[in-house]
Amino acid sequence: MEGLPGNERTLPFIFQAPTSGAAWQDSRAQILQAVETELPRVGGILFRGFAFNGEADFEVFARSFGHELLTYDYASTPRTKLNNRVYTSTEYPAHQVIPLHNEQSYSLNWPMKIWFHCVQASAVGGETPIADSRQVYQQLDPAIRQRFAEKRLMYVRNYGNGLDLPWQQAFSTEDRAQVEHFCRANQIQFQWKDDGELSTRQVCQAVAQHPVTGEWVWFNQAHLFHISNLAAPVRETLISIVGEEGVPRNVFYGDGSPIELDALEHVRAVLQRCQVSFPWQAGDVLMLDNMLVAHGRSTFQGARKVVVAMAEPAPAG
Repeated sequence: MEGLPGNERTLPFIFQAPTSGAAWQDSRAQILQAVETELPRVGGILFRGFAFNGEADFEVFARSFGHELLTYDYASTPRTKLNNRVYTSTEYPAHQVIPLHNEQSYSLNWPMKIWFHCVQASAVGGETPIADSRQVYQQLDPAIRQRFAEKRLMYVRNYGNGLDLPWQQAFSTEDRAQVEHFCRANQIQFQWKDDGELSTRQVCQAVAQHPVTGEWVWFNQAHLFHISNLAAPVRETLISIVGEEGVPRNVFYGDGSPIELDALEHVRAVLQRCQVSFPWQAGDVLMLDNMLVAHGRSTFQGARKVVVAMAEPAPAG
């Protein structure tokens, strides 16, 4: 489904600057009103046509909604910190698709709000596809959805060894004691290996109820973490080197039983069906309710720079 469709719950809602290059501060009251009314309804707002003077100005914009910006803790993908609490978007190669996902839905803690700012749009591709997580939830086979909801999900991660993020980067520390404290505080089982690397397991939700709207959403990264997300040659090579238990990341039902491949393919198909995509324009800012809307990244050609900020920890469940 290509960009900016028209229906009663259009995703994203477009907030156009009154004049091209206008200062966002001059429309602050209208922006706050739009966020209050449209973000819970639609899930995402695209601010277009405003002048943003670099990453610092984008950070001020993200902070202006009343919440301290968050650090990228318990990371799962490579990013670079740019300006205090502004980060690059996931630094995967341009030829790789990043599947739709809700930020940090592989954990028990996640941001409620996330912003993307397009500093430079790529010449070809590079969109940030989005999908309504309420719609995904509703379109899933009820039996599959119920099975995931009841069993929950266990994410297994093996850090480092040149195959995935080193634990020092994922946890933003060189101190093992700090890692252990974080894991205990967040119900993460951990094990230090003989080679000094780390393995973790955490059981998390598959679905969630939005704390404001009360709506149920599909909220996990099973389709992304599961080893079936890797291309067959990569998957086979990894298993031959480290064994299935040593792959960088995988996911099971919460009781440790395997997730059916046909169920994961069904989830991927529904996500694809619900996807909305639009071309970036330099200067755009996309604000998402992270529980209501998933995001991803298309392949691209040419230089591309999209930066990210996050805020408002989800209420403890």
